Amino acid sequence: MRYDELTEKSNFEWQHGTFPLPQDGAGFTSDDDDDDDTIDDNRDSDSGSQEQGHAGGEKRTQRRNVIKNDSGTPVIDKYGKDITKVASEGGLDPVVGRENEIERIAQILSRRKKNNPVLIGEPGVGKSAIIEGLALRIIQRKVARVLFDKRIVALDMASVVAGTKYRGQFEERIKAIIDEVANNKNIILFIDEIHTIVGAGNASGSMDAANLLKPALARGEVQCIGATTLDEYRKNIEKDGALERRFQKVIVDATNTEETLEILHNIKHVYEQHHGVAYTDEALQACVRLTDRYITDRSFPDKAIDALDEAGSRVHISKVVVPKEIDELEKRIAEAQENKLKAVQAQNFESAANYRDHQEKLKLELQDAKDKWERELDNQRETVNENDVAEVVAMMTGVPVQRIAQSEGIRLLGMTDELKNQIIGQDEAIDKIARAIRRNRVGLKDPNRPIGSFMFLGSTGVGKTLLAKRLSEFLFNSPDALIRIDMSEYMEKFNVSRLVGAPPGYVGYEEGGQLTEKVRRRPYSVVLFDEIEKANPDVFNMLLQVLDEGCLTDSLGRKVNFKNTIIIMTSNIGTRELKDFGAGVGFNTAITKERSEAVIRKALNRQFSPEFLNRIDDIITFSSLNHECILKIIDIELKSFYQRVHELGYTLEITDAAKNYVADKGFDVQFGARPLKRAIQSYIEDPLSELLLRNEDKSSGHLLIDLKDGEIDAQFIESQKVENVSE
Repeated sequence: MRYDELTEKSNFEWQHGTFPLPQDGAGFTSDDDDDDDTIDDNRDSDSGSQEQGHAGGEKRTQRRNVIKNDSGTPVIDKYGKDITKVASEGGLDPVVGRENEIERIAQILSRRKKNNPVLIGEPGVGKSAIIEGLALRIIQRKVARVLFDKRIVALDMASVVAGTKYRGQFEERIKAIIDEVANNKNIILFIDEIHTIVGAGNASGSMDAANLLKPALARGEVQCIGATTLDEYRKNIEKDGALERRFQKVIVDATNTEETLEILHNIKHVYEQHHGVAYTDEALQACVRLTDRYITDRSFPDKAIDALDEAGSRVHISKVVVPKEIDELEKRIAEAQENKLKAVQAQNFESAANYRDHQEKLKLELQDAKDKWERELDNQRETVNENDVAEVVAMMTGVPVQRIAQSEGIRLLGMTDELKNQIIGQDEAIDKIARAIRRNRVGLKDPNRPIGSFMFLGSTGVGKTLLAKRLSEFLFNSPDALIRIDMSEYMEKFNVSRLVGAPPGYVGYEEGGQLTEKVRRRPYSVVLFDEIEKANPDVFNMLLQVLDEGCLTDSLGRKVNFKNTIIIMTSNIGTRELKDFGAGVGFNTAITKERSEAVIRKALNRQFSPEFLNRIDDIITFSSLNHECILKIIDIELKSFYQRVHELGYTLEITDAAKNYVADKGFDVQFGARPLKRAIQSYIEDPLSELLLRNEDKSSGHLLIDLKDGEIDAQFIESQKVENVSE
């Protein structure tokens, strides 16, 4: 070889990372060497002569020869996975249905030009599974003769891009793949998430994968199947008209419930083998039924298969118990290992050898015990039933869909009494709410509407908002489950869009809506629209779809499910008109109850449209509070106060006379129970705080609040030991 040729060749090898570096006898720096060798086979003889002095070079030459002997497509083998080969080895799950889609793909692949199908569908509808089904049909010879002996190779774009350190290296790899596919007409490339080829490897002055593939796709030299989602296809491929025309669209819709159930029946044996369980037919039906109803933001069959898989995993983990024999053997092996190390440290090598032999013997016994246990598990598989699937779906969604346990049934039956103990004087509202929740938990409610939608009417301070709070705490044992939307924030027309998210081009577009995002994160909740009449009328139009269909589309186009929410709207509309006729609802006034309801109904019709009112399940009028209700509310309000005093180290007693005095001062028909809180602060908390400050040196004792000479009197009784009345 001449000197100038050798110099040019050496510069080429240094540039592409293929120069044989003498490190540990292995002459090459990266796996890119195989790629470069396949691109330019003319260099093999020369580079082989330079590598004769290096052991690593000889190994590399041997490895290259092995690759060339095994396959005529080394680049494809390196950057792709042969799906037809996996199918012939039985490594694919069976594919059920999708005959129309597979037939359309076969038709497109059999075309002379532009024979490149692209599968478009929502995530989880089974686009990749369709390609696996096509590979199985090719193996079984159930396709057109032109597709016999075809190889479907899934190209891994991440591997193609990874490690491209030098300019032009990515293009070199893509060109090598194109040339290899063009020379081997039996190869069909499959690129999952095909939108990734747009911009892949793109840098200043270089070409991306899409532009490199376009000429070969147009000439028919390369056959390619793509798969992507509707959104990604629109964003990336439709923008490039030249790329779009080279692909033929195949729309893949989600399967229906019958097809999904058939798929589960055909693949359940794979999951039974993996988890060591057995699925009942009822469990498979529950996977389809429950995911269809409660997981609305994903598609069949993906969500049903996920429920099937996780139910098997849950049963396997919760019910499989490791035998004591295996635990004992593992402990003995650990002890033998520890004794062996101690013997080695003590230079007692003979004893260490004995411990080593004993340890090896125990390991064999352990392996035998594990094999025996696995055989027993295969013979005695745990059963996955409908309840197990319901528990898993409840965990996935946060919605309690499992059958009601006896304890929960008793609790739901007692819900009315428990809420009535906390909300005084509003028995009718509590009864109607409780009936709606029982209907839902038993499974009798309409699955396409919210659990219940109610409008609470009444004057301020009668317990409308408090009932919504106590209801969420009862259902979820957490006050965080209440989604409260203060409608006074949406009085202006331009604020209405904040509920579903800002429109494109406005601040906060990507953040989602204040209502829709909260419901997406917590689909089983109580949604409270407080003071609904203060909102802009456009809000009512937005809520029509929620009340009727149980869903709402946010600014990003996602459908948010309201079917597992309780919607409560509060309003004091009409109460001002009632004051013109008497003291209010629930008192012996000149106005009758029927007349009061007519006044409120007239005010409602004036404020809200008929189609909005017609979609609400129930309009509940809260009664005004009387003196007896105020006395009961005092005891409820003072419970937390007793607890705070007790934590300071004191006991507290409030006489009935003092309570009646506070009730008289805090009672106002127009303002409900809110003045009562102010009265408790003024007549109980303030005198008590002054008393404690005057007796700051006394860290414990008994506090008495009584009525003396028509005034509240707070006393400190140090010697008397009285139990906390709250207890």
